[in-house]
Amino acid sequence: MKFEELGLSEPILKAIKECGYDSPTPIQEKAIPNILMARDVVGLAQTGTGKTAGFTLPMIEILHGGRAKARMPRSLILSPTRELAAQIADNFDLYGKHCNLSKALLIGGSSMEDQIRILERGVDVLIATPGRLIDLFERGNILLTDIKVLVIDEADRMLDMGFIPDIEKICSLLPPMRQTLLFSATMPPEIKNLTKKFLSNPREVAVAPPASAAETVDQFRVEVSPRAKNAVLEKLIKQEDVKNAFIFCNRKRDVDSLTKWFKNKGYKAEAMHGDLAQSHRSETLEKFKNGDINLLICSDVAGRGIDVDSVSHVFNYDVPVNPDDYVHRIGRTGRAGQSGRAWMFVTKYDDKQLSAVEKRIGKPIEVVEVDAGAARKDDDRRKNKTSDASSRKSNSDNAQRSDRKADNKKRGKPSKDNNVDDVSGFGDEIPAFFNN
Repeated sequence: MKFEELGLSEPILKAIKECGYDSPTPIQEKAIPNILMARDVVGLAQTGTGKTAGFTLPMIEILHGGRAKARMPRSLILSPTRELAAQIADNFDLYGKHCNLSKALLIGGSSMEDQIRILERGVDVLIATPGRLIDLFERGNILLTDIKVLVIDEADRMLDMGFIPDIEKICSLLPPMRQTLLFSATMPPEIKNLTKKFLSNPREVAVAPPASAAETVDQFRVEVSPRAKNAVLEKLIKQEDVKNAFIFCNRKRDVDSLTKWFKNKGYKAEAMHGDLAQSHRSETLEKFKNGDINLLICSDVAGRGIDVDSVSHVFNYDVPVNPDDYVHRIGRTGRAGQSGRAWMFVTKYDDKQLSAVEKRIGKPIEVVEVDAGAARKDDDRRKNKTSDASSRKSNSDNAQRSDRKADNKKRGKPSKDNNVDDVSGFGDEIPAFFNN
C-alpha cells in the first residue's frame, strides 16, 4: 500500500514524499483510515513502529482548513515525558509544514510565560505533559471547550508514572463530543478501564503482540557482581566496537556516578534523567544525535519516545523493575530494520526481575561470560599508583617531623608534633621540677 491510498490530501502527501517515505508502516496503514473516519481508536504498538505519524498525519488532515481561537486549542495530545512531547512536536512540524497549522508545546522545565503567549494567539494542536497542562488550566490560561481530537500517547507509561488520575481529570474537562485516540504498548487492566470510560465504541488496531522485543536486536546477559559492573561494562564497550550506546540505570544517582566514572576515563559520555533541566536534556540529546557524545547514560526517561538513528548498542546496567521497560530500552537499537545488540547485567539479587523480563519477551536471554580481569587490573594499577604516591608523601611528612623534633631537642625546645609523648604543654620554658 502507498500513502496515496490512505485518503490524505496533497499538502500532506507532499511533506511525506519530501521526507523520503512512500509506504506506510503497518500501524499507520491500520490506524489512519479509521481516524479519518472520525472513529475512536485504540492502537497497540511499541515505539519504533511509526505510531506517532500514525496519529499526527490524520490529525493534520482533520484540522487542515480550520482556525483556532485565542486560548482555545482545537486538539490535544497528552504525552508522559518532555522528550516524547518534543518529538511529537517535531513530527507535527515535519508533516504539517504545507498546511499552515499552529501548535504549542506545554512541558515543564520551559518558560511558562512563553507558552502562555503562544496560547493567547490561538493554536490548532496542543502537545502537553499532564502536569503542566493542569497547572496552566487552573491558572485560567487555557480553555478546553473546543477540543475536537484527544490523543493519549504511551498510556501504559502514563500508568507507570502515576498520571492516570491526571488523565481522568483532563478528560472530564473536555467536551463529550470529541474523537479520542489512545496508543499504548501494553493493555493492563487500568488502561482497559480507561478506554471503556472515555472512548466510544473504539476500533482496536494492533501490529505486534504487546511488549514484544524487536527481532533485529540480539540480546545477551552477563552474570556479574555489583562491584564488577563498571569493569565489565568498559570491557564490553572495548570489545563490542560500540559506535554509540544507551546505558540504562534504575537510579538517578547511579546515572550521575557512572557518567563521572566514564568521563574520568576519557570517554565522551553524558547523563540524562528527570532531575536535569529540560534545556540541558535537549542539548545532551542533540549532542548524542550529532555524534558529539557516544555514551548516553540515562534513566527510563529516555526509554520511550526518543528516536535516534543507528544506535548500535543498549546496555542495561541494572535489570529494570518493570519488564515492559526492558522492551522499550532495547527498542532504542535495531530500529528501522537495522541490527542492534542489547546487554543486561544480572546480579544474584535480580532473579525475580530477570524471570519477569524473560516471561515478558517469551524466551530466555543468552548468558555470556565476560572476563573483566584486565580492566580490574588497570583499575588496581591506578589505585596502587595513587596509594604509592600517598605513601611517599606520608613518609616525607614523617621524615620532616623527625627532623623538627631532633632540631627542637638540640635547642632545648619540646616537640610540636602532637603524636609524640614529650609535649609538655607549658610553652618554651619547661619548669625545673620536670628535669629532676
